[in-house]
Amino acid sequence: MTDLRTLVRGGTVVTADTETEADVLVVGERVHAVSIDLSDVPTDQVVDATGCYVLPGGVDAHTHLDFPLQGTTTSDDFETGSVAAAHGGTTTVINFALQQRGRTLPASLEEWHHKAEKRSAIDYSFHLIVTDLYRGAADDLRHLVGEGITSFKLYMAYPDDLMVDDGTIYRVLELAGREGALVCLHAENGGVIDVLVQRALADGRRGPAWHGATRPVSAEAEAVHRARCLARLADAPLYIVHLSCEAALTEVEVGRAADEPVYAETCPHYLVLDDSRYSAPGFESAKYVVTPPLRSRADQDVLWGGLRHGSLQVVASDHCPTCLAEKELLGRDDFSLIPNGAPGIEHRLVLLYHHGVRTSRLSLRRVVELFATGPARLFGLFPRKGTIAPGADADLVVFDPRGTTPLGVEHHHMNVDYSLYQGMEVEGRVRTVLARGRVIVDAGRFVGEPGGGRFLPRGESGRP
Repeated sequence: MTDLRTLVRGGTVVTADTETEADVLVVGERVHAVSIDLSDVPTDQVVDATGCYVLPGGVDAHTHLDFPLQGTTTSDDFETGSVAAAHGGTTTVINFALQQRGRTLPASLEEWHHKAEKRSAIDYSFHLIVTDLYRGAADDLRHLVGEGITSFKLYMAYPDDLMVDDGTIYRVLELAGREGALVCLHAENGGVIDVLVQRALADGRRGPAWHGATRPVSAEAEAVHRARCLARLADAPLYIVHLSCEAALTEVEVGRAADEPVYAETCPHYLVLDDSRYSAPGFESAKYVVTPPLRSRADQDVLWGGLRHGSLQVVASDHCPTCLAEKELLGRDDFSLIPNGAPGIEHRLVLLYHHGVRTSRLSLRRVVELFATGPARLFGLFPRKGTIAPGADADLVVFDPRGTTPLGVEHHHMNVDYSLYQGMEVEGRVRTVLARGRVIVDAGRFVGEPGGGRFLPRGESGRP
């Protein structure tokens, strides 16, 4: 069968490095050419991008699809979550694959392959969450790196569940540093937070607003500092997930100034929402039970500066949705039992465009770096993903800067009964999305198919 030839015509092609009026010729699954005028080239179909930007498909490096947590499972599986991601211009996710304590790492990963294959509409890979370093685990980790699982996640929070001790963190960092892998750390002082939580509950402070009050910025900053020390001892790169505040970012900046290979991501909810949301009446504030919690407006301003100046390298969604009704069922009388996490896989690009580009906080090229190129580089997918160039996968987003996107539960495609951004409308709209040369979103309608995505073995991570 002859490869399908698609011409994306008349747009402004934007990568992390360039912005130019050009056509993009796609042959089969790959970009074949990027040139000023390819209108005379024979094609099978044309995508009109006149007046629009043509961007690389997004790489979301932090998602929890079909993920077990706190007595339930996230409401988006690989099918519903990947379709929602596609609507937002994301064409690749790196999902967290959990090792249940007592199970081997290869067996745990195999379970996640079964969850994703034949369901994901976009390409995917995995970070493997390590909770149990059994005898022989180091050999298994090395083998998995050879199979393209080149990032691991460890938790410094959630005692008696996901948290591991500093010795385990050091051992995994040391192995990752030798094998070309990257450790992603959830950096909060879980032991101290647990004390604060138990004290609040004992004092009768049981509502969802107390979630934020028991997870102070100092607990995050201390953990980032400790993580840096451990990574330095292990001679390994380090990636801090969902960084939320100035104090933690300062720790990252100190490390980077000392030439430590420390990287960090933040998330749209930390850039757009603040801790005033915890003043919502009744159980409403449970929508914002995310970890770390929402911070102050002053912290927001510092995070935008970190994105602009390069001390933050990635904006990821941390998509971890649970329906509000289930949050209430599980945690109505005890905020510590509310499943942590919120929906966000669909709205990274439009939120960055509206609150970043339209306000002159970020250039559009910087948004492309944060949304696509940066995570692709850090996690061993570049240049196959994260750019528009001959030979790259034809993951393309036709983005209309004149359009608007209403945000709310009645508009989104995520399988969850609330929106963090209910009632907002942002400038910019994802119009058309191609994934490996196939149009999967057309005029805002999903026209792809579940199972159309592929597993992506990755190269070295943490060596951009």
